[in-house]
Amino acid sequence: MNIPDLDDAQLMRRTASGDEIALGLLYDRYGRMVFSIALQVLNDQALAEEATQEVFLRVWQKAESYQPDQGRLAPWLASIARHRAIDLYRRLQRSVENHLTDTSIEDAFNLADPTDIEGETQAAEQRQRVRKALATLPEAQRQALAYAFFKGYSHSQIAALTGEPLGTVKTRIRLAMLKLRELLSDELK
Repeated sequence: MNIPDLDDAQLMRRTASGDEIALGLLYDRYGRMVFSIALQVLNDQALAEEATQEVFLRVWQKAESYQPDQGRLAPWLASIARHRAIDLYRRLQRSVENHLTDTSIEDAFNLADPTDIEGETQAAEQRQRVRKALATLPEAQRQALAYAFFKGYSHSQIAALTGEPLGTVKTRIRLAMLKLRELLSDELK
């Protein structure tokens, strides 16, 4: 079997055993997606590149922690990318006053395309369902959710940004998540 023909789980196993070529193929498949997520959070190309490098360094170091029976690789990488970008952003916030431009919920779904057409079609359909579900939320809930999940702000930071009490922010996010869970229950199965 040719290495580029291996599926994600096989490439992760090879990466865990120290195969640099397998890691390179994973980067070729998912580097744009990881970069896009980091760029969405950080709004800075150089920082997004740094976050992408950190994500793939973590993949190299922790490839054995990926469990293919618990989910596909793309969401696993997306989660790592989001958390790494948020960590980097918070690290920068502590050292320098750095204000990011506001991000709309619509922008949060402009991620890089996966490599396979079927996967892209499914992802596009899923993004559309999520957009529709988000559109049904009241504006205050949608805004709080965007700050928390797409920008990585803490509840306290959101309260400070919006001028709302902390309890109100927490309630809005909780209610938004409950409503989305209800509307997207088919997606979660």
